[in-house]
Amino acid sequence: MSSYYKPHRNPGWNYGGRNWRLSRSKIALFVECARCFYIDNKLGTARPPGFPFNLNSAVDALLKKEFDIHRAAASMHPIMQQYGVDAVPYQHAEMDTWRENFKGIEFRHLPTGFTIAGAVDDVWVNPQGELIVVDYKSTSKDEKIDALDADWHDGYKRQMETYQWLLRQRGFRVSNTGYFVYANASKDRPAFDGKLEFDLTLIPHVGDTSWIEPTIAKLKLCLDSNALPAAAPDCDYCTYRQAVEDDLREHDVKHGGRTSVSEAPKYATAKTSKKSSSEPTG
Repeated sequence: MSSYYKPHRNPGWNYGGRNWRLSRSKIALFVECARCFYIDNKLGTARPPGFPFNLNSAVDALLKKEFDIHRAAASMHPIMQQYGVDAVPYQHAEMDTWRENFKGIEFRHLPTGFTIAGAVDDVWVNPQGELIVVDYKSTSKDEKIDALDADWHDGYKRQMETYQWLLRQRGFRVSNTGYFVYANASKDRPAFDGKLEFDLTLIPHVGDTSWIEPTIAKLKLCLDSNALPAAAPDCDYCTYRQAVEDDLREHDVKHGGRTSVSEAPKYATAKTSKKSSSEPTG
């Protein structure tokens, strides 16, 4: 079995298990494909994960350290001054927990009984006492990043809106406007010299959280049902699973059943053994 991908989790972490909770990423998965969400959370078989982007994680960690310096001093970060954002990094006793993966901002959703949580990158506060959700992003593109207007950016926006909604459920006043701190690694420097240089931009997003409560209600119905949801039309994982299933079915029809490689006659093994008996090993 792969040391990286463990498809079948302990049942205690499936829906109904004592460790299960509804994370921000699970909500995003449901929006993306209800079938993958059901297979993951109800049946306990997760999608193969992507490999971690360690450079992105490094940028996030360094940005957090940088903003924490201004948090301790209750001062504005230069990018706030540059873009005219009247705010400072928010000081709160739970800030480290809010930013920690597998913990995050957490609350109990009474209509469903779900514990819902999500780990935010940062929170700022304006003079009116409103909290501002901030998300760090990093990439390397030739053009300046000053807008999130591609279709695939909708996931980024829903991510921010989920954090805004979570903080409101905890009783905080939250600004509708959040910000993406985008770090874009430059490729036009004359040499690498063992370092990357990033251009920072600040992109505002006016959040709309009206989709979240209806989505959670649908998600609850999905989990409580024994019916497998339809696959999303553009889900690559479901498309792959269906294609493999079709190919294997066709293979069985052609060859009268399925035979694994390990069940095939071991002619190659016997030949190799005979050869190896007359040759030195080493």
